[in-house]
Amino acid sequence: MSELRLDAEALYRELLRGVPALRGAHGRLVGITSGGAWLARRLQQDLGLDGQAGVISSAMHRDDFAQRGLSASSAQTELPFDVNDAHVVLLDDVLYTGRTIRAVLNELFDYGRPASVKLAVLVDRGGRELPVQADFAAARVALPDTQSLELARDDAGRFSFKVA
Repeated sequence: MSELRLDAEALYRELLRGVPALRGAHGRLVGITSGGAWLARRLQQDLGLDGQAGVISSAMHRDDFAQRGLSASSAQTELPFDVNDAHVVLLDDVLYTGRTIRAVLNELFDYGRPASVKLAVLVDRGGRELPVQADFAAARVALPDTQSLELARDDAGRFSFKVA
């Protein structure tokens, strides 16, 4: 079996090109903890957008909360704008089963009713368990269920992937 190699920085550049069309003139960036939050913050800066990107956590709405509990390292949701009638672009590093997206949508709606929600990801790895689809994916790859794909960030803010 060949080893999967993904250039996370090259995929980020694709995301940088694709997100403005999803965002439109007034869309707000919201990153899913933690990899998606890293992406949203960097995109906010690289696109020259005013204000801060939002961060959203799936922790309180996960369907496996009883087993996992609330991790001490879980970042809390921070949405520095009114969600009501906002056009939101959710950002995540890897889209897999769709369960995290379901949990994040529940969390988002706890804060209000957005006008629209679009999803952009670095990698769509397939394996969906729920009817969730990215509006933009920088790459689509097939990985066996036994492998995981995780975004990492170095001290300089550069992205890479860990495949386990």
